[in-house]
Amino acid sequence: MTTVQAPIAVGAPDPEHKTSPILDEYDDDFPILAQQLEELPVCYFNSVAYDSGTFVCVGSGELLRCEKGIWVQEGSCDPDNP
Repeated sequence: MTTVQAPIAVGAPDPEHKTSPILDEYDDDFPILAQQLEELPVCYFNSVAYDSGTFVCVGSGELLRCEKGIWVQEGSCDPDNP
């Protein structure tokens, strides 16, 4: 049986801290940036490392998934408006 964990609330990105790139996988730059960055086992958000596959909710209510060092936009954290 697989357990699904709720996304981690991380707040808003702070420009003073390290945050990995945030992209929409349908963004034209996604394949280019994904090739330019080395594949990493973690993504950073406000200088905190999160394992690949982790979901987080940012302060704006956006749901992000860590994928090999890049945050990918997955939709909304609002369960009534995904």
